[in-house]
Amino acid sequence: MSIKEQLRLDLTEAIRSRDEVVSGTIRMVLSAITNEEVAGKEARVLSDDEVITVLSREAKKRREASEAFEAAGRADKATLEKAEGEVIAKYLPAQLTVDDIKTMIAHAIASTGAAGPSDMGKVMGAIKPLIAGKADGSVVSTLVKEALNK
Repeated sequence: MSIKEQLRLDLTEAIRSRDEVVSGTIRMVLSAITNEEVAGKEARVLSDDEVITVLSREAKKRREASEAFEAAGRADKATLEKAEGEVIAKYLPAQLTVDDIKTMIAHAIASTGAAGPSDMGKVMGAIKPLIAGKADGSVVSTLVKEALNK
């Protein structure tokens, strides 16, 4: 079963159980997926990897919105954004730990022969397919910078 099919089944279940946060979040995610499918010249069906990319983007939006509401003193809105982020996280692959990411970075540096900060693009290019949907890009970028500046 594809992720999109699972989302549709879970939406039906959330509506039946009258869970407004889950149903509203899944509706927003399905809308984002549909928008991605019809964007461009031809309508197409997204693969699971592409759906994970959309889910990751939506989760990042919720995380950033939660932080912004928190900073503005709107704890109620921040809590709602966090709850929506948790719903989306259920459909994402397990997130990598910092140690796992550092190990991947070390392998990428060794395989690309990167020697300094100017080679960051090489390392990010090598590691990006491995971390897609499994880690926040800004965290990975920071860790790569640290590793290359040693």
